[in-house]
Amino acid sequence: MNENPTRRSLLAALAALPLASLAQPEPRVLVEVWKAPECGCCEDWVKHLKANGFAVKLTSGGNDAMRAKMGLPEKLASCHTGLVGGYAIEGHVPAREIRRLLKERPQAVGLAVPGMPVGSPGMDDPVYQGRKDPYDVLLVARGGATKVYASYRRA
Repeated sequence: MNENPTRRSLLAALAALPLASLAQPEPRVLVEVWKAPECGCCEDWVKHLKANGFAVKLTSGGNDAMRAKMGLPEKLASCHTGLVGGYAIEGHVPAREIRRLLKERPQAVGLAVPGMPVGSPGMDDPVYQGRKDPYDVLLVARGGATKVYASYRRA
C-alpha cells in the first residue's frame, strides 16, 4: 500500500501528541508576598522560593494588614506574609513545607515560622557563619490554634 506523505505526517503527529505534554514545563505556582520595606532577609526568602520552582509577586509593605486579613494571629508574626493556593504563609517557611501543604490540602489558614530563626530559608546568609537555630513550622488552624507541621533541628 502506498501512503501519501501528508497522511504519514498526520499519523506521526497524532502519535506524538501524548508526548507533547511531557515536554511542557510544569507551571510555576505563584506565591504573593508582602514584606516589611526595610527587610533584606525577605528578599533572600523570595530567592529561596524562586530557586525551588515558585513564581513570586513581591509587594513592599502591607504585610501586617495581610496577616490580619488572612486570620493569622499577631503572636505568629514575622517580617513577611505570603499567600499561595488559598493558604497564608508567615515567615521563613521552607519551600519543601509549602509544597507539602499544597499537596496535602489540610483544613487550615496556613503555615507559620514565627520570628526570624537563624538558619531558616532567608536567614541563612554567610554572616551567620553556618549557625542553625532549631525551629518549628506551625500549621495554623482557623481561630489561631497551632500544631507542629515540621521541626527543623540542628543537623
